[in-house]
This record gives sequence, structure tokens and C-alpha cells, in this order.
Amino acid sequence: MTDPAANADLDPLAEERDPGPAVPSLETIVSLSKRRGFIFSSSEIYGGINAVWDYGPLGVELKNNVKRAWWRTMVQERDEIVGLDAGILMAPQVWVASGHVGSFSDPLVECATCRRRYRLDELPGAESLSATDLADPGIVERLGLRCPNDDGPLSPPRRFNLMLKTFLGPVEDEAAIVYLRPETAQGIYVNFRNVRETSRKKIPFGIAQIGKAFRNEISPGNFVFRMREFEQMEMQYFVRPGEAAAAAFEEWLPRRRAWYERYGVTPARLRLREHAPDELAHYAKKAVDVEYRFPFGWKELEGVHNRGDFDLSRHQEASGENLEYFDPATEEHFIPWVVETSAGADRATFTFLIDAYREEEVRGETRVSLALHPELAPYKVAVLPLLKKRPEIVELCHRIKADLQRDVMAVYDDTASIGKLYRRQDEIGTPWCITVDVDSLEDGAVTIRDRDSMAQERIPVAGVKRAILDRLEAVRAG
Repeated sequence: MTDPAANADLDPLAEERDPGPAVPSLETIVSLSKRRGFIFSSSEIYGGINAVWDYGPLGVELKNNVKRAWWRTMVQERDEIVGLDAGILMAPQVWVASGHVGSFSDPLVECATCRRRYRLDELPGAESLSATDLADPGIVERLGLRCPNDDGPLSPPRRFNLMLKTFLGPVEDEAAIVYLRPETAQGIYVNFRNVRETSRKKIPFGIAQIGKAFRNEISPGNFVFRMREFEQMEMQYFVRPGEAAAAAFEEWLPRRRAWYERYGVTPARLRLREHAPDELAHYAKKAVDVEYRFPFGWKELEGVHNRGDFDLSRHQEASGENLEYFDPATEEHFIPWVVETSAGADRATFTFLIDAYREEEVRGETRVSLALHPELAPYKVAVLPLLKKRPEIVELCHRIKADLQRDVMAVYDDTASIGKLYRRQDEIGTPWCITVDVDSLEDGAVTIRDRDSMAQERIPVAGVKRAILDRLEAVRAG
């Protein structure tokens, strides 16, 4: 059943209800990410490589937790969806059949003076152009668009294919060309028959996959929002043709929006935007984006698409293999239709990071914290000694941490005063801190501190793990 509140955002008034971004300046998150070890520029010691980013010690934990949360929701908690991990390199015929070789492109313009190239729809004054406008060869002249770098004249738009090529085998010739996949979905389609036969799933059923994809973006940017190497979380849901697909689409749309809210994204910063008729892919029956209010505007976070039977039909025709589904109950043969949910692991991680950022004044100082959902937080608990020069305290800290590490990510830190240690853990999103003090050696108890409320509670050492696991279970159930 469709969520009325979700559908209410499918209207032109949504822009007027703009809540503003959680963080006004993108630089705030970029700085935090570098300083605390979430995200680094790739190959930084060589000057970096444009639009490729490396996840540091905290970033890889956060991103892995996002992927685990998605997998839990899409596969573990559902009976009719199974997983797949298809290869990055595929037969080049896959991309011919899917239409990527012929039409996977963006409109590119080039400045006649500085030679810089831009995606047409990201130029100032062209951000809201329709798909029809973007295909108009005279659009640059009609709108008087100029180069944002030196105000030079721009060329008419031309199509630029986004796929990255490489060669398979020892000879670099036309016959050896393969592509780094620009999406993970095609790996699911070409494995449709294998998965159906081995998993014995009956329609409706889904196949989910998390994996790397690559696109030679013309003008990537906004930190990890648009990258050339990124990770997708996609699920293809196979259904009977026609009305069954439309019904499945309406069920998945609010469900996917609710997932972000479940893990802490502010509902007011999410909205749904339906693709205009001239924006739809030629095979698509319907497409709606879940958008988030980033510091640089409303942008796509995830897409939900009714793809019809285009994908399996094209691969059946191109390969000569039978990809029909036989329904023994009705004795029908048909090509299933596909409802797709397509999310980015990097964009989702980026969104959770932005939306969790908090600044508040505490006793005359600015306290920065990441109010990450505990399931997503890189470390669930930090164990801190009040006096690091007391070996008995340090030994007890390590004993507590070792016990916790069997079940959750935990960290020990003694590199500053207790106040600074709390602030450090707040800033990286650690939900709970355990402090061992002198009294702990006498009464066998420690202090547990909550990140969001800063409330402190004294509990026995023997009950520390149970207290943390119970709190995690409570937030998961909630």
C-alpha cells in the first residue's frame, strides 16, 4: 500500500517546502572526513585523481555498515529475495544488447578558449532543463550559456559515452575491448535463469547485488556524490507483466524511502520526484527518484523504476537463450517485467554522514557530534581510562574491550584527557563510551556515557557487554 505522505511529495510545491540542508557548507563534511579518517583523496601523495576517493579506517566501517543494513533489509529480512555477486568484466555483447554502447551518454559542451568540458545540465542556468531541451543542438545559443571558468563561448552539446574501456588478453585491438561495468543490474539480468533454477524461486522474486561500477563522468564533483568509481546497491524484482509490475512499483517506492528514515535521515529532507515523460528511458513505464536535500540542492539518492520486460527480452534476443518464466499454476510462458530499486552505497553513506552532523554549545564550547544510528556507527563503543598511568585501570580497559570486540566494533583510547576523549568519540559518532576510573578497581563498576544525551550511568563490569548489546537491540527493534 502506497504511503500518502510519500506521494504528497510528488508535486511542484515540494521545492517551496525546502527545509534547507543539515550542513550549510559541504566543506564542513569534507574537512571532518579528512580529519577523522572517513574519506581521503585517492593517490593523494601524487596530487590525487579526480573523482576517485578512498575510505579511511572510520569510513570503511561506516560504509560497510550501510551495506550490511541494506542487505539485511533487502535480503535477510525477506523470503523472496536472494543475493548475487556478478563479475565486473562481462562479455561486451551484454552492453550492446542493453543499449549502453549505443546510448549510455551525457550531453557535453566545450569552451572554445579554455577547452574545459562540462555536462550541459550542470552549467549555471541549465540545471532544470528538460530532457528535450538537453537534446536541442541550439540550446546553448538560445539560453546564452557561457563558460563558467572564463566566460568563453561554448560548443553545441554532443553526446559523450560514459563507459570506461579496457582490453582483455595480450593484444590491444578492437576484438579485445571489454568495458568496466557502468551498473550492476546487467549482471543480474544475464544470471536470471541461473538464479531462478538454483534458488527455485517463484514469481514474484528479487535478486539483490552490491558491487562496484565505473563511469567516465564529464564533470564529477561534490565530494563523493558523483564519482568515476563507485558502489551500487541494486535489487531487480521480477513480476508478472502489466498490473502486477505497477502494483509492485507502488509497494517498493515508499518502502525504499522509509529505509533511509529507519536509519536516521530526517524525513523533511527526503522527497520523491517522478521523471517527466521526455526524461524517461525509452523502455521505462515509470521512474521516481528518492531525493535528498544536500548542501548543493535536491539530488537523487535512489531510483525506483518500472523497466517493463525490456532487459530480459533484449538479452533473450541477443543471446538466443530462452529467458522466459513458466508458471506451472497457469501453464503460461512469459518474459517477466522488472521493478528496480537502484541506490548508491557511497551516496547513502554520504547522506547519513551529512544528516547526522550536529553542532551545539556545551558549557561555552562548541560540541560537534555525529548522531549516527548505532547500527551505522563505525565504533559502537569506546573504552576509556580516566588515568592511563595506572596499569590496573588500563588492564581492565583492555579486558572490557576484548570482551566487547567479540560482538561489536570497539576501540580503546588514552591519548588525551577524558573530556577531549569524549569529544573525539562524539565527533566520529560512537554511541557509547565506557570509562574506567579509580573507583572501578574497588567497586567493580564503570561509567557508561550516551553520545546523544551525554547522560552517564554506573554499571557493573560484568554487565557491560549485556548493556551494550541490549541497547543495540533496542535501537534495531525501534
